[in-house]
Amino acid sequence: MTEHVSSEPARTEQSRFRGLSLWWGRFVHRHRYPVLAVFILLVAVSGFYGRDLGPRLTQGGWFDDHSESVVASQLADETFGRDTDADVIVLYTAPPGHTLDDPAVHDAIGTALTNLHARYPDRIKKIDSYFDGPMMGRFADATRTHAFASIGLRGQDTETVNNYLAIEDQLGAGAGAGAAGAGPGGTTVQLAGLQPVVEGINLGMQHDIRRAELIALPLVAILLFFVFGGVVGALLPVLIGGMTVLGTQGIIRALTDVIDVNVFASAVVTLVSLGLAIDYGLFAVTRFREELAAGHTVEEATAATVATAGRTVLFSAAIIAVSLGALFIYPHQVLRSVPYGGISAVLLAAVLSVTALPALLSIVGTRVDMWGWHRLASVRSADPAEISPTLRDQRGQGFFSDLALFAMRRPVRVIVPVVLVLLVLLIPFRNIEFSGLSERYLASDNPARVAQQDFDRLFPDFRTQPLKLVVVGANPQQLSDIRFQANFAPGLTGPFEPTAPTTHGINVLSAGLVDQQHPDAAIDTVRAIPHPPGVRVMVAGVPALERDSIRGLIDGLPLLAAILICAAIALMYVAFRSLILAVKAVVMSALSLGATLGVLTWIFVEGHGAGLFNFTAGPLMFAVLVLIVTVLFGLSTDYEVFLQSRMTEARAGGAPAQEAIRYGIAHTGGVITSAAAILIVVTGAFGFSDLVLMKYVAYGMIAALVLDATVIRLLLTPAVLKLVWR
Repeated sequence: MTEHVSSEPARTEQSRFRGLSLWWGRFVHRHRYPVLAVFILLVAVSGFYGRDLGPRLTQGGWFDDHSESVVASQLADETFGRDTDADVIVLYTAPPGHTLDDPAVHDAIGTALTNLHARYPDRIKKIDSYFDGPMMGRFADATRTHAFASIGLRGQDTETVNNYLAIEDQLGAGAGAGAAGAGPGGTTVQLAGLQPVVEGINLGMQHDIRRAELIALPLVAILLFFVFGGVVGALLPVLIGGMTVLGTQGIIRALTDVIDVNVFASAVVTLVSLGLAIDYGLFAVTRFREELAAGHTVEEATAATVATAGRTVLFSAAIIAVSLGALFIYPHQVLRSVPYGGISAVLLAAVLSVTALPALLSIVGTRVDMWGWHRLASVRSADPAEISPTLRDQRGQGFFSDLALFAMRRPVRVIVPVVLVLLVLLIPFRNIEFSGLSERYLASDNPARVAQQDFDRLFPDFRTQPLKLVVVGANPQQLSDIRFQANFAPGLTGPFEPTAPTTHGINVLSAGLVDQQHPDAAIDTVRAIPHPPGVRVMVAGVPALERDSIRGLIDGLPLLAAILICAAIALMYVAFRSLILAVKAVVMSALSLGATLGVLTWIFVEGHGAGLFNFTAGPLMFAVLVLIVTVLFGLSTDYEVFLQSRMTEARAGGAPAQEAIRYGIAHTGGVITSAAAILIVVTGAFGFSDLVLMKYVAYGMIAALVLDATVIRLLLTPAVLKLVWR
């Protein structure tokens, strides 16, 4: 199958777009100081506005609002109030040689809890503990050396988090989420439950964002110095990256007034926007240096950079924005907040790349290689004379040119082994497993995780996240029958027990699960219980909420894939007027994505390298898979845009297909490799996270970038195009 690319109308339309781009580039050059000042001011104002973003981010939004479990949970909360039993679990361990029944120890803890409630009545809803009296004996173990208190907090979501933060230092634990410390009566205190675990994840996310901003940017600047061979050229993309992060901070802050923005979504947006902004800057500065090397004036080089690299950046941003927009098909707020912030950030990066960056380039001009190591400052000319109108031997034109010629010389011998390797990497994906938010995503020595594991071990009949049945309209006999049948569900820590008296015909029954990571059998059993006429039985609780969210995400994957594929093909066709190039780009991206998911499964689910990367193997966080699919597909297609833009540029200049392929790879191979290296540095900062779910994203992007920048773009692409492009 072959295709000829370019029709006269397409060329006319491209000429018009190029003419407009050249006009804009000259306009920016002539008004470079006002343009730069305007955008610096806007970014500064946005950054100042977003200075209080951190406390406004939420930890909620992980569940499918359309699911039965959410409906049941909302009904139970509206009737009985939010279940606060699992908000904070304070685990007390008696001092050596004592028990918690010793009067001095017992009275000290009881007094401390009473005073805590009296001091914070507007934040604490209730406290249930072993120290309330003989009826609370089940809140202690048989040896009476361990006991716990359940602290229920007021409010919902962010308000609950703030209430926890207000009392955390008064709970007798050490500094940090869930840290152990000296408590009343000489006891050791540990904090388990939902809020300490959530706070551990929240602190980890914010630390990851700061690490990326403070560590990744200097490292990227050093890397760019070796790419460009000069300090000035290296600093320009970093400056655009910093402006994008600062501007995005204000945008997300504005979004928090309208929607809930999850802290995880904010971290992902920071990662993507920072990496892309620097990549866009890299492509623009590279093209500007090429234009200067071809003998053009600063004004001509600026205009040509906007017309070529700027056009490519805009199409790249459009493809990534549409890819992120596909997440709107899901009702999960954590997924919907990613496209809101991500699209804003990517578009801001693109706008800065065709406004502030060209203005900076015009100001710097021929000094772009200033303060450099001239042995590194080599640059290829953008002179079209290098493009041969006839097929000829182009060996000796550089490593990437020779690599393209090698791949095109025997394309089938290149395609078959490369595709086989990618398919082999996909195989582990068949073992993929999913789970919900858990303390297992924290580092193994995180105090909140240790406390939660100690609590689960010491009190196996208690679960901070039980399975619940919400029964509506049942009489006492019907309720008894339903409860009797539900108790046969496998994997329960004990029978279902009422959590409150019947109210308005609504009952809530609760039971813990032995293995909260695998609740399917228990949920399916209770959902299969026959409903008496006029009675409604719904399954709720965190295990059901997570299970329904996982199913909703998986059910939505075919639609997500269809949107990503159709949008990418449409935009690539608009950009290059070639259906072959568009379909080829999507197939390449799909191969890269599939191999990456296989690698992630092999590492994080099967546990290969758990010791090396410091994580606990287990199921993937369910929402992370969808984010990885969307982000990586967009990034893979992004590199394809930069590569094919140079190929079609050469094709439009009269070069035959094979020469256009060689020219495109020769001129973008080094830049794409450098761009991938930059994104690897940025994502590598998140790879050092203590949170497993951030490691998923970081190492997933690193694996995809390595595959994209090597075998996909430099071997598979030229070999495939040699067979199909004419």
